[in-house]
Amino acid sequence: MAHPWQDATLPAHVRAADLLARMTPEEKTAQLSSVWLGADIDTDTAAVAPGQHAYVARSAALDALLPHGLGHLTRPFGTVPVEPAEGAARLAELQSRIRAGNRFGVPAIAHEECLTGFSAWQATVFPTPLAWGATFDPALVTEMAQAIGASMRAVGIHQGLAPVLDVVRDPRWGRTEESIGEDPYLVGTIGTAYVRGLEAAGIVATLKHFAGYSASRGARNHAPAPLGPRELADVILPPFEMAVRDGGARSVMPAYNDIDGLAAHAHPGLLTQVLREDWGFTGTTVADYFGLSFLESAHKIADSPAEAARLALAAGVDVELPTARCLTEADHLPEDLLDRAALRVLTQKCELGLLDPDREPAAGDDAPIDLNPPHLRDLARKAAQESVVLLANDSGVLPLDDDLRIAVVGPLADEQAAMLGCYTFPRHVGVNHPELPAGIDVPTLNEALHAELTGAVFVDDPAVADVCLAVVGDRSGLFGRGSSGEGCDVEELELPYDQGELLDGVLGSGTPTVIVVLSGRPYALGRWADRAAAVVQAFFPGQEGGGAVAGVLSGRVEPSGRLPLGVPRTPGGQPAPYLAPPLGLHGDPSNVDPTALYPFGHGLSYTTFAWDTPQCDTPELPTDGETTLRLTVRNTGDRPGTEVVQLYLHDPVGTVARPEIRLVGYARVPLDAGASAEVHATFPADLAAYTGADGRRVVEPGSLELRVAASSAHVHHAVPLTLTGPVREVGHGRRMRCELRVK
Repeated sequence: MAHPWQDATLPAHVRAADLLARMTPEEKTAQLSSVWLGADIDTDTAAVAPGQHAYVARSAALDALLPHGLGHLTRPFGTVPVEPAEGAARLAELQSRIRAGNRFGVPAIAHEECLTGFSAWQATVFPTPLAWGATFDPALVTEMAQAIGASMRAVGIHQGLAPVLDVVRDPRWGRTEESIGEDPYLVGTIGTAYVRGLEAAGIVATLKHFAGYSASRGARNHAPAPLGPRELADVILPPFEMAVRDGGARSVMPAYNDIDGLAAHAHPGLLTQVLREDWGFTGTTVADYFGLSFLESAHKIADSPAEAARLALAAGVDVELPTARCLTEADHLPEDLLDRAALRVLTQKCELGLLDPDREPAAGDDAPIDLNPPHLRDLARKAAQESVVLLANDSGVLPLDDDLRIAVVGPLADEQAAMLGCYTFPRHVGVNHPELPAGIDVPTLNEALHAELTGAVFVDDPAVADVCLAVVGDRSGLFGRGSSGEGCDVEELELPYDQGELLDGVLGSGTPTVIVVLSGRPYALGRWADRAAAVVQAFFPGQEGGGAVAGVLSGRVEPSGRLPLGVPRTPGGQPAPYLAPPLGLHGDPSNVDPTALYPFGHGLSYTTFAWDTPQCDTPELPTDGETTLRLTVRNTGDRPGTEVVQLYLHDPVGTVARPEIRLVGYARVPLDAGASAEVHATFPADLAAYTGADGRRVVEPGSLELRVAASSAHVHHAVPLTLTGPVREVGHGRRMRCELRVK
């Protein structure tokens, strides 16, 4: 006779509770544990996670855990290169072994990285998240994520460790490339779109890094985050809140940092009060890799692995990743904490079908598996094309004619690395296996240009060329093994590898020069901006990025990307995020001007647009009301193009210092030459809410201004509004979006 936990007709939490009641403490602990096979390394020079060399060897082995079961399998495809069919067969066989090893026959949740696509050998490499932000296209991001999730689910993966929802506060931080941008609304809407795509494919999306990771002191990886409660509430947390509420994310990963001395992995205020009690999150909280061990070794708030496990469980962590070390050394965990975490894990396994008999596929027949099929490459190409930002083109040198003599210079013009972020498989794992090919075709920009401009003559000497393309930027890596990526922080925003001197030389040749930046963060370009014929920015655009950038340069692709964060003028005076209050902007009290050279939201086109004066339905509305703006945008040029309509909120007077402007809505508006479209923006008063001095989030009566703009610094029209009625407190149920519709 079947037990209730085996009855697929019962609710997941009922089945999980029944199974939990039948388990021993050892079996419950095993559900919170993980194994990382193949991760033993001799030194940290090949590490893909901080502490990997030190901690993997001291973690529990698979054979020791099998009799009790296993919670998670860590990166079965993303640890070493493996043929997709072979990897799927191995994973299925391993799951069979796990099921056979425990008395309930429960398999493990297999998780993988998927920040730039499925992080596996021979899988499609998509643009890095900073490029997602540059698209301003949530629908495309959802489609992309769903395709990535489907490829993962087809080979037996259940959970993806993405997206990163850290709002960039200082682009010197190495993980800027993994983030979506510097604005919480953009990060929230694009990140939530990615979550929706993964979850629609049956993959558990994991929000990271919760919270404050990107606000570290000095932009250093793992450094403390000197955050006040208002910045945390109004800038850092909203993207996570939106992804939980509107995206349906089923997992959250705490950050490595502390906030005001409180380590995120042991922070009940974040992991329990905010996440679960305030937001109603019911999924699992999985530790960042070795995050529990760091409570002892780095934060120094635990005197043993066992104490670290107790602190993390008490705060709200449910699973220790990537290996079982602290939990397996804790002999007597409080029963209520153990039950709470195990119930969450078992409920999620039930939702994934892992408690159903024969749900997981058998090993199969080793038939070939294509992780880089045409439809994924097409999506990667579209995302790359939409992400390329034309920053400047005053000379009109772009688009390039097909009959020019062209010099292509710069160290990154002939490197695949210029296209790939630090969490792409070739840069994350493949660099440790130079004997193997990349597994995918990644044309360099030089190769793509030769294929694009078949009538051009390519020369080596800029002095004899009609135009020079100077290709500069980053090589991604990990822990100092690159100029961008995890653990690759910088002291200033100067181009690495002496590329500034290269630009000085080329610009001194007299040949019109286009600066092409392929990077994981923005770099200071003020030294050359006035001398460059044009400037193009792409943020690690993935395997199809070479063709995308070449297409923009030739004019085959109309540029439509917009900056997800500002590009600074000087390397030492990093621009404050555009969200700064008035005293954070340029002014008389300081001789340092933080104004960006190219501001948030900036991006040009090869055509021109006209914006009619917007009409507002109700310029006066209650503090719980809404109004609609109507705006007509016209393509006044002779080419098709895409304008990105951006809506910013300006609050002239508040009870606390407020950002001068902040993004509250946006829409891509594709238009043929001579065509027009009407944009409707429904603005809810809830979007005027902010956290006051007393910690309450309120909407206040008074004057506001909606700014209809092409960027944070290029405002076409300002629409005055007045909110009436009482001060209104809002919470998790507030409206967080301004819906823009293109008609």
